[in-house]
Amino acid sequence: MKTRIALAALLALILTSAPQAAPLEANRPNIVFFVADDLGYGDLGCYGQTQIRTPNIDRMAAEGMRFTAHYSGNNVCAPSRCVLMTGLHPGHAYIRNNRQAQGFDEGQEPVPPNSLTLPLTLKKLGYTTGAFGKWGLGPFGSTGDPLKQGIDRFFGFNCQAVAHNYYPTHLWDNDQRIALNNPKFSAHQKFPEGADPNDPKSYAQFSGKDYAPDRIGEQALKFIRDNKDRPFFLYYPTIVPHLALQVPDDSLAEYLGKFPEEPYLGDRGYLPHRTPRAAYAAMITRMDREVGRVMALIQELGLDERTIFVFTSDNGPLYNRWGGTDADFFNSAAGFRGRKGSFYEGGFRVPCIVRWRGRIAEGAVNDRVTGFEDWLPTLLELIGAKDATPPGLDGISFAPTLLGRTQEPRPFLYRESPGYGGQQCIRVGNWKAIRVNLNAAGKAKNAGPAPIELYDLAKDPAETTDLAAKHPDVVASLAKLMKEQHAKSDIFPIPGLDGVPVKKAPATKAAKGL
Repeated sequence: MKTRIALAALLALILTSAPQAAPLEANRPNIVFFVADDLGYGDLGCYGQTQIRTPNIDRMAAEGMRFTAHYSGNNVCAPSRCVLMTGLHPGHAYIRNNRQAQGFDEGQEPVPPNSLTLPLTLKKLGYTTGAFGKWGLGPFGSTGDPLKQGIDRFFGFNCQAVAHNYYPTHLWDNDQRIALNNPKFSAHQKFPEGADPNDPKSYAQFSGKDYAPDRIGEQALKFIRDNKDRPFFLYYPTIVPHLALQVPDDSLAEYLGKFPEEPYLGDRGYLPHRTPRAAYAAMITRMDREVGRVMALIQELGLDERTIFVFTSDNGPLYNRWGGTDADFFNSAAGFRGRKGSFYEGGFRVPCIVRWRGRIAEGAVNDRVTGFEDWLPTLLELIGAKDATPPGLDGISFAPTLLGRTQEPRPFLYRESPGYGGQQCIRVGNWKAIRVNLNAAGKAKNAGPAPIELYDLAKDPAETTDLAAKHPDVVASLAKLMKEQHAKSDIFPIPGLDGVPVKKAPATKAAKGL
């Protein structure tokens, strides 16, 4: 007995006097996660864009892995972010469409308490978490308040509708509203009568002194400096290039005279601009500059090999009928059918780049089908915390693919939305089934779901030829899967699937096109 006691005492002495290894949390890699807003699959140089310069994002792709079949969480802003933050696809996620919060001055429908398992889990693992840009998952003071959902530091827009103006009167610094040096003006107005549309001075009233993306970028860099000695999760959901078309003159000058132009006079929902094509290109290039600044600071601080970078977009580009954009001119959807609000490929197949120096092969291109719901389990596996993955997720980790290991294909990828007429789609291998006009189908008594369209994406990525009549067995199989993956939502019903009367969700005028 005395011998055992002596040995135990000796062991304790050795353990307490020996140098202690750093906690596992301190060795975890940082995560920098960029989400662009309405950026199309074809808007980046590394995805074929030839008229807009994106050198820093292109370098990220050259030094990492670029995915060709990555899908955003949904086809519009808030529900796409909800999928990303929860690991649940749209048939199970709480937020399934854009909707203004009731009883608050600004903000969107709030998620329930403890919903956003991505930041909440990372925080439990010892990460300092920051969000810089556009939130859209609940006002401050609500259950969707970012500071109640695992975010330690927030700076930017809480509300998607306010984010339509790049020169707002205020931003949010955590839960405090801070004033900016900008005049108050609506982001939804037409060109003034009697003014000269070719005179740059006629557009001066649509700008200010404080360009919100610049202010947000400064705070993101500060967050990195403040947390350089501990693992951090930097969530950077920029508002670029969402409308309105607004960009400082120094960036606009890079593209003036480069494209044929016709002044946009604000007759399609957002602020006028004298040179809309130059403005769109300049907004993206200025965003790329901010990405480059983050990458440069990470390298300067000696964190490059300890930082995972992700760049993607929340949905596809806009139809040309909105706000002066010209997705056709820039080939923003890269030839895919559909735009934002659609579940044809152009509406939600988005760029996806992942860079981790020394761990992910440089210049790799991968065609694995992946989606926003996959990020939660993927990031947890990459940082060595696979066991912390919450149960019940729809997401599937593709960390093995990123690290160069063989992986089984994703069984299926499912999407649905009550917006834009009501839609539902599923992809299994190269087969893609899609239903549209589901809200209209629910209006008629005893009306069933809209007919399923079927496409072979391997042979027909532009979805031009409906093969449903030729492959009824495939249609039946995919229809069964779609039915299984849809769980009814009381606040976001789809009449054609749920058999409920069509009800228009409460929304303000400014909320349209979020």
